[in-house]
Amino acid sequence: MIMFKKQKSCSKRFILSNKKMSTSVQLTKALRAYLFFAVLTAAAALFLHGCLGPSSLEKKARLKPHRSVVRMKVTGYCPCGECCNWKRKWLIWPVVKSGPNKGKPKKIGICADGTKAKVGTIAADLSRYPFGTIMFVPGYGWGEVHDVGSDIKGNHIDVFFDSHKEATGWGVKWLNVTVYK
Repeated sequence: MIMFKKQKSCSKRFILSNKKMSTSVQLTKALRAYLFFAVLTAAAALFLHGCLGPSSLEKKARLKPHRSVVRMKVTGYCPCGECCNWKRKWLIWPVVKSGPNKGKPKKIGICADGTKAKVGTIAADLSRYPFGTIMFVPGYGWGEVHDVGSDIKGNHIDVFFDSHKEATGWGVKWLNVTVYK
């Protein structure tokens, strides 16, 4: 077992002293080493099996035949009323705040194609990028078109964030987005 001995001088330095290790300490070290390699082997097996591998969107993108890089205006949005044009009516029901659907009920957090909005959801112009188009946005990651927006026209996309602070923090960026059709 390794022990520390205080030197005789006034300084508080310590010197290593080797003594025979007891069998219990040797067993503890052997057990730690075994557990370390067992965990390491399990993690490697999971990675090779695909659990820690590429995301499902990345796998879908590999199956898409056409890939292009497009310069786009990228903005952020969240499910709040300011980003998604809704307000509460009678403090309970959310309704559309303006536009042709003004006053009609609004489902918060539900995309135009009926799926629930989550990180990785992209709003785009459907005439250029139909539902299911997969994109890789630098600084954001993989996303799939599930939503539309009244101000989203042409090469302008909106990427979804969980909070308004994150969405406004993203700001407006011009990025080279990889599009898989």
